[in-house]
Amino acid sequence: MDKTEAFTQMVRNNEGIIFKMTTIYTNNDQDQKDLYQDIVYQLWKSYDSFRNESKISTWMYRVGMNTAINSFKKAKRRPNQVSIDQVIVRQTEHYDMEFEERLKLLYAHIKQLNVLEKGLMLLLLEGKKYEEIAEITGLTPSNVGTKISRIKQKLKSQIIK
Repeated sequence: MDKTEAFTQMVRNNEGIIFKMTTIYTNNDQDQKDLYQDIVYQLWKSYDSFRNESKISTWMYRVGMNTAINSFKKAKRRPNQVSIDQVIVRQTEHYDMEFEERLKLLYAHIKQLNVLEKGLMLLLLEGKKYEEIAEITGLTPSNVGTKISRIKQKLKSQIIK
């Protein structure tokens, strides 16, 4: 398998990672598509430098989050835009309307968090352990735990209002 095929397969196997990051860090379909392309491009640019010292998903999260954060910072410098799109949740075979509504509510509140908090919640919802989140973000595992605990409290107080 050549480099291009290996990279393409890696992206296909992990497209959920990219999709979740683009959902959290954007407010509309076009921005989500643009960010998805930016992340894939940055992954391609740094593909040769990946040394297999961590899991491929950890590396993808790190590159993707850095790309998303940079994109987010650039977007803040642009004039305000009004978003008419809502979070699109992929449907499953067993559609649960109540679950979907609660998930949309959670994502809406996560979108209101700051850049780091969004990333931490994304990784937590992905099922990552604190040690892996620390490796991806550059924080210590205890700092990750403290921040996540505070974010959970913040989200809980916002959702219960």
